Amino acid sequence: MELTLEHVSKQFKDKKNVRKAVDDVSLQLKPGVWGLLGANGSGKTTLMRMICGIMKPTAGRICYDGVAIDLLGDTYRDVIGYLPQEFGFYPEFTVQQYLEYISALKGLTDRQAHQKIDELLTRLSLEEVRKKKITKLSGGMKRRVGIGQALLNDPEFLVLDEPTSGLDPGERIRFRNLLSEFAHDRIVLISTHIVSDIEYIATQNAIMKNGAILQTGSTQELVCQMKGRVFEAVIDPQALSHLEKKVRVVNVRNEADGSVLLRYLGGPDDLPQAKPQEPRLEDLYLELFPKG
Repeated sequence: MELTLEHVSKQFKDKKNVRKAVDDVSLQLKPGVWGLLGANGSGKTTLMRMICGIMKPTAGRICYDGVAIDLLGDTYRDVIGYLPQEFGFYPEFTVQQYLEYISALKGLTDRQAHQKIDELLTRLSLEEVRKKKITKLSGGMKRRVGIGQALLNDPEFLVLDEPTSGLDPGERIRFRNLLSEFAHDRIVLISTHIVSDIEYIATQNAIMKNGAILQTGSTQELVCQMKGRVFEAVIDPQALSHLEKKVRVVNVRNEADGSVLLRYLGGPDDLPQAKPQEPRLEDLYLELFPKG
């Protein structure tokens, strides 16, 4: 099981300009969780839509197990699950009706649909709202319904675009655990700008900026390059505004004694009292995307 992207690019044209949203991307995705990390506007959603066959590349090709996905057609759609940033539904649908409708579109029998819907409603803590209209649900619950529809056909390859948007911290943890279990023998691709969503569960990460893939690797491999660049220091709060012009601030925490604990990217000489810290993926993200 392997998804291969070979020199994939996507251009958009208007009357005056040509904009390259995805620029010569090559990747090989194998079973496990892949994190596609990048700031908003970096090209992640365009790349996802091409991977799902919704949009065709301007150049390059995308293959599943060695066969171009446009040649696979329905066979490819049968093995893929997709959660876009915004998923559509008829306003009169209840949760149950919507999942039954999507099950029918995916070719599940009534028996298969009933069994799978019951399982997913339980796993996603949606049993109590199965007869409630989706329009009446909170943002987090709507997102869980979207996650459920992506899992209905038990896909070999799951594509999730900003899947934890609107979920509370407890829901995000449960969702990450669900994905880790699901990805044992499947490919899961998560596009996000929320570093904590992928830091601990991603087998591999691809970092995307300005339409191109800057780096790939495990979290450990990627953060190693930040060794000697991450520090913490306790400072007087009056000094914070000056230091923000001197170093790249990662986190600021007010302490009980009125001081401030500052985590920053820089060098050992920036603050004499600073202590080196083990780098995290968030540190690398802020190094690469200083403006978010």
